[in-house]
Amino acid sequence: MKINKILVVILALFIPFIVLMGGVRLIMSPAFAEFEYDRASFPLDPYGMETRERKQWAGYSIRYLTNSEPIDYLGNLQNFQGQKIFTESELSHMVDVKEVVQGALLAWYIIIGLSVAMLGWFLIMGQWSSLRQAFQAGGWVTLGFIGALLIFLLVSFDTLFDSFHRLFFADGTWLFDQSSTLIRLFPFVFWRDAFALVLIFALVVGVLLVLLTRKRKLKTVA
Repeated sequence: MKINKILVVILALFIPFIVLMGGVRLIMSPAFAEFEYDRASFPLDPYGMETRERKQWAGYSIRYLTNSEPIDYLGNLQNFQGQKIFTESELSHMVDVKEVVQGALLAWYIIIGLSVAMLGWFLIMGQWSSLRQAFQAGGWVTLGFIGALLIFLLVSFDTLFDSFHRLFFADGTWLFDQSSTLIRLFPFVFWRDAFALVLIFALVVGVLLVLLTRKRKLKTVA
């Protein structure tokens, strides 16, 4: 049926996005930040912020991106000296980041729902071969896309990082001094590790999809 071929293509194109966002959602947790701060090679804050403080403020920042709280959730934070943790420009950027994150998560949920509906269609119609083709193609598309990003990451992560921000944020709104809280909490190394982990996660899932859905040769009995 022609509809099955169309659904195979759509599902195959959905899979890379589902996998990538799955990796992003996994690291979008205070636990990942705490893991980074506890690594021996992770750079210390040049302005003296202690690891426990980093964990505390990073936890608030990350949870803000996925909860339904207003920006006051971060704007009201103060240190022991009564100083605000984040500046107005930092808070404005976090609002922008939250919009991007929650928009991407909404798209992720919708695409997962549509994919489940397509899986249900294939199962009801007994289209096992179409199901295998969709996952096989989705695995290969994921590997191709992730492979290209990994090369970019190894060759010029700076360019990839800048391009990502320019795509989603207005010029200048995501650039801060090294002394700003956001940079001190999430330095360049943090984002490099986050990107790498997401890509490796997606790469592993892509390989598994390809291997688990490959055609197996039937053994002939002499």
